[in-house]
Amino acid sequence: MLVSNLLLCRKNLDDPFKMKEQIIKKATDLFLKLGFKSVTMDDIASSMCISKKTIYKYFTTKEDLIEQGTTSIHQKIITLMNSIVSKNYNAIKENFEMRKMFKEMFQTFDHSPAYQLKKHYPEIYDQLISNAMEECRHLFRKNIEKGIAEGLYRDNVEIDAAVRFYYTLIFDINGNVMLEKEAYELEAKALEYHTRAIATLAGIQELEKQIAIYN
Repeated sequence: MLVSNLLLCRKNLDDPFKMKEQIIKKATDLFLKLGFKSVTMDDIASSMCISKKTIYKYFTTKEDLIEQGTTSIHQKIITLMNSIVSKNYNAIKENFEMRKMFKEMFQTFDHSPAYQLKKHYPEIYDQLISNAMEECRHLFRKNIEKGIAEGLYRDNVEIDAAVRFYYTLIFDINGNVMLEKEAYELEAKALEYHTRAIATLAGIQELEKQIAIYN
């Protein structure tokens, strides 16, 4: 452990221009694993073998670091979601692949990161959700339009209403359910509920197929 810490120290000193990115990455890992509230700037500095003063060269406050860290996570999620869309799965499988991606990202955490953020740093949470909603609204709309074209969703679906109902469910679960496992299970029910509400018979058959695969 001592050797690895010394090597990390050396790496930080050798790459000063990457220091900000390294701090964001380490802080974000700690925030997600241990909680936004409980992790201190001293904890982050100690884990990186740097002084707290070094962190404050790049971030004015802990809140500033949290905001930039959560923005980084959000950007990573959007990139991964777009990557899944680019694989051209059918609309229903696409949604299940999204769910699988979120599980892989957050399954090791006991407490929901969104719940923690909303509880302890509501202003940062509100800004993050505002940005996320717009992007999710676009992705959900594209998914429904795709599903209609594929014959998996009904062609008389009121798309704007379906999109709004679904993202309202998802964001409400994430912001109000404390345990990540429970949030994940409720998201699965929300996805099934959303899909059954707009699916054709072929869509229901595809939904049952995906449930059998991913559950």
